[in-house]
Amino acid sequence: MTANQRTADSRSVTMRVDGVVLHGDLQLPPDASGLVLFAHGSGSSRNSPRNRFVADVLVTAGLGTLLFDLLTEDEERIDLRTRELRFNIPLLTARLAAATGWVLEQDGLQELPLGYFGASTGAAAALAASCERPEIVAIVSRGGRPDLAAPRLPQVTAATLLIVGGNDHQVIELNRDALAQLQCEARIEVVARATHLFEEPGALAQAADRAASWFVQHFPVLEVAARRSS
Repeated sequence: MTANQRTADSRSVTMRVDGVVLHGDLQLPPDASGLVLFAHGSGSSRNSPRNRFVADVLVTAGLGTLLFDLLTEDEERIDLRTRELRFNIPLLTARLAAATGWVLEQDGLQELPLGYFGASTGAAAALAASCERPEIVAIVSRGGRPDLAAPRLPQVTAATLLIVGGNDHQVIELNRDALAQLQCEARIEVVARATHLFEEPGALAQAADRAASWFVQHFPVLEVAARRSS
């Protein structure tokens, strides 16, 4: 455990947005240089070991993290049976944008540079929600499905990093197609020999390190302040 992890303010939060209650876990290290909201993938939750691992790496790098469930508990139960909500990108986008609005109302959070980390279908929601939230300055997609946000891709302005596994061949092609549609600063990085869930030894750590570097690089406070006042 690093010094930042030992001293981070870690707490559960409850967000009342769009007529529903969403539950999340916030980690905020001292003098955080920004806050990253996580949008998990289909069939996952804020308790995903993979997202929690990435969050810990970001906290070590001095970044705050907010992991939360985009669906309510009742919706999660429905989705376990039908699998219909996990691919409802408009719903997930609206929830992520609303949660961002909640962050912007919180003392101690509202002045931080903001970014999204999205996995699988959560990446599509992150890209689409950033079009509604100009406060978002950076996005990282891990094994994402940006193609599911295809109509919004040309509107994205946040600096976007697409991380894919070298053995996740279909998703690589989907991400390359999405990269061609993005008109913002954007890059694709391939983690060699990794598959879709980055389960190979060291693969997830590589993805997390690249994500942390991207957010740190794109979280200058002055730039964020200028965008919010414009």
